[in-house]
Amino acid sequence: MNSKLKTLLVLALVVAVGAGVYAYLRSRDQGETPDEGQAPATDLKTFVYVSIGEPDTLDPAYAYDTASGEIIHQLYDTLFDYEGSSLEKLVPRLAAQVPSIENGLISEDGKTIKVPIRKGVKFHNGNELTPEDVEYTFERNMISDPVGGPIWMFFEPLLGVQTMEQLIAMVGGSSDYTDINDVDPAIRRQVFDMIDAAVEVEGDAVVFNLAAPYPPFLQILAKGGSWSSILDKEWMIANGDWDGNPDTWAKWHDPAKEEMTLYEKANGTGPFKLQAWDRSGGQIVLKRFDDYYRGPAELETVFVKYIEEYNTRLLMLQSGDADAIYADVQYLDQLRGVEGVKVVENLEQIANTTLLYNFTIPYEGNEDIVGSGQLDGNGIPSDFFSDINIRRAFNYAFDYERYLKEVANGAGQIAKGFIPAALPFSNKDGEWFTHDLEKAEQFFKQAFNGEVWDKGFKLTLLYNSGNNARKTAAEILEYNIESINPKFQIDVQGMQWATYLSKLDQGSLPVFFMGWLMDFPDAHNFVDAYLRSTGAFAGYCGEGLVELARAEFDDLIAQAMQAPTTEQREALYREINRKAFEYAVALPYIEPADHRVMRTWVQGFTHNPAYSAKYDFYSLSKKVADQS
Repeated sequence: MNSKLKTLLVLALVVAVGAGVYAYLRSRDQGETPDEGQAPATDLKTFVYVSIGEPDTLDPAYAYDTASGEIIHQLYDTLFDYEGSSLEKLVPRLAAQVPSIENGLISEDGKTIKVPIRKGVKFHNGNELTPEDVEYTFERNMISDPVGGPIWMFFEPLLGVQTMEQLIAMVGGSSDYTDINDVDPAIRRQVFDMIDAAVEVEGDAVVFNLAAPYPPFLQILAKGGSWSSILDKEWMIANGDWDGNPDTWAKWHDPAKEEMTLYEKANGTGPFKLQAWDRSGGQIVLKRFDDYYRGPAELETVFVKYIEEYNTRLLMLQSGDADAIYADVQYLDQLRGVEGVKVVENLEQIANTTLLYNFTIPYEGNEDIVGSGQLDGNGIPSDFFSDINIRRAFNYAFDYERYLKEVANGAGQIAKGFIPAALPFSNKDGEWFTHDLEKAEQFFKQAFNGEVWDKGFKLTLLYNSGNNARKTAAEILEYNIESINPKFQIDVQGMQWATYLSKLDQGSLPVFFMGWLMDFPDAHNFVDAYLRSTGAFAGYCGEGLVELARAEFDDLIAQAMQAPTTEQREALYREINRKAFEYAVALPYIEPADHRVMRTWVQGFTHNPAYSAKYDFYSLSKKVADQS
């Protein structure tokens, strides 16, 4: 192994003493108020989980990251949940029954789904759940439809489009507007009427009227992500959200994240209530909801702390000041066999991690990342990644085998496309990129008619701070690309998660890491996110990617979802996989296995690969006899 690259990999594995940072954190906690301060993890009714990367928001209509979903999971309930670790069997939660054709709650054509709503469920403020709350939740979320958010999962099955803009165009309006209020009020009313007709109250039930059969629709309504969390209509209106008026909804469409009602507060039916989100202290405090309809949780208080420094998290775990911590996979060797600590490994995870390219990079306000903004050796131009040769060169420059073996410690498998191998229609037998520096050099020499090779380039590759696996992935790519040509310069830098997401929302990052944990267990969920022009990542990747997706992928993806037979779906996904390779859209490099690190006194941990939350705090307890 080359000594420089070996050093990079070893540095990712080395543990340094973080006692100074840890001492500071403990002293700071001691000065906090009793309600919000650090309680000892050895208190059997208190749980302390130390992670990285604070939530982006607490609004279920906006949240589409795992850090946000981790908290929303504890505060809200959905209509259904998965049974144990199953991805096939659903159980009712806020619904009284799981609909099926057999029980008459799903129509024979699959387009009408009736969901009886459970009675006697209370929100945290004491209000009782009603079917009107459920209807309001889905209609409010669809009229909000934050750009790049999860609400496409309602629009697509219910209305046959993916965004509000597409719905407006479908009814005859123009989608080319900068302000929703510029749309003809008659068009806006027609749009609302379609949304209203898609979700209706019928007695003690809510009826979903789908545009076409959509097999994974019930999974979309299940606990996993945050988008289907049920809201309290009365409380939302009292706190300034949409008032239910069909003629004024545009006021609440695509609001700024910080202006949304639930940005930093919550009122759900879940087992825990939000007590505090202390940004300056880097923690969220949850308190048990004693009127929870399934019975109160064993835990009374949960602290979720955000500390980027791994050594600090490790010391907190070893001392018993943390019950569980986030730890990158490369640290597991250090944690196995540690007294009082258990490592739960090889947990199924239907996910991938990918390096994505921004095809249209803005220069203004982005100088620290793109340098000169020119192809002059001191930066990159806006269209740098629009050149297919650049994308192919990057994809061949990454050392997939080394990452899997030495960073992921063999936990998972190399990605061969965007659909994880665990799902039907993946590309596991098809052609894909491998580590090949000769091919990478060949494509670099072709990029920009040879100018890249002659002049070189300089760019900053960012990762979310604290995620050392992504840091090392960036350094592997940096090393290999810089070894091809001394004129190629990549600067690897960490950035706090909230800032990272903000930059992504602005479409400002030239190249960036993102992971995709399934929303629902179907190939569509992955190709839609990565390859569709209105997918979750399209807004981050610039107009160039959007144009490519419209031309090459959108129709194929829509056809594949609606194909009537498995054979037809398979043929369509085979073509999607082929085109994804041909155009080198992005660099998926790992389908990771999952793991958890916790004290041995933690009891009740269960894993479901659909959950974005690492822990379901409702299921957890602590046992004295297992303390060490």
